[in-house]
Amino acid sequence: MSHSPQQRPLFALLIRLAGMFVLSIMLMLVKLLGESGIHLAEMLFWRQAVTIPILVVWFIASGSTALLKSTRLPQHGVRALYGLLGMFLHFGAVILLPLAESTTFSFTAAIWAVILSAIVLHEKVGIYRWAAVLLGFTGVIIIAQPGSGNIPIFGALVALSAAFMVALISIQVRDLSRTEHPLTIVFYFSAFTTPLLALGMPFVAQGHSIQQWLLLGCLALAGLIGQFLLTASLRLGAVSSVIVMDYSALIWASLFGWSVFGDLPPTAIWIGAPLIIGAGIIIAWREHHIARRVPPLAVND
Repeated sequence: MSHSPQQRPLFALLIRLAGMFVLSIMLMLVKLLGESGIHLAEMLFWRQAVTIPILVVWFIASGSTALLKSTRLPQHGVRALYGLLGMFLHFGAVILLPLAESTTFSFTAAIWAVILSAIVLHEKVGIYRWAAVLLGFTGVIIIAQPGSGNIPIFGALVALSAAFMVALISIQVRDLSRTEHPLTIVFYFSAFTTPLLALGMPFVAQGHSIQQWLLLGCLALAGLIGQFLLTASLRLGAVSSVIVMDYSALIWASLFGWSVFGDLPPTAIWIGAPLIIGAGIIIAWREHHIARRVPPLAVND
């Protein structure tokens, strides 16, 4: 019988922090595989396909096969379609841009969440959060420097689109987490998307070296662990709170970008990133403040 999970906000923050570290490793592997010539669609296929047998073995070994039962398959299907598009955009941004830049653009997810709240959910968004949106997009302009040629505009647009999908998917995962175990959500995400990705394999698959197969295996494992940790954090804590931990990814992206790819973040990153991060923190703080209102008669911030 499904029930709402007990909220453990501090533990949720720690889980989210660990998840961002693992996913930063995954994105580093994506960039390495892209530079080695492996097609993005093939990366996504192996990223998803390996997850299914690992989870099935775990369900059987732990006697948790009941977790495979779900009455919300249509919602899992919608989440899978959005998630697949989001992964294409996210991995594509990592391939098109240096790690630090693509990671910084991903922080605009909180900004997109505010816009989605206003447009889709018809939530009343006041001056604080709109000011944060303006602040965040100012940071985006500083980093992208349109017309300067320093950052490919197409790559920036892909990264911003990926962040938009993250905001949309976070709302879906939070809703699913009210009744579904994190591993159930992860399993059905892979179960729905793997057959779709398999359709493209005859057109993109190629032979690989032992090193490439090893990197693909590590990519799949890091993706599985990272996705589970992020999903669990949304189950145990509020989106507006745990998403603050996502900003730690910039530390790992800068470190991996410099040590593995020789990319030092430009000055614009250190000017624009604090604006985007600051916007996200303002949004998280304001949403936390609104959530504590009893009763929440109006949202006028």
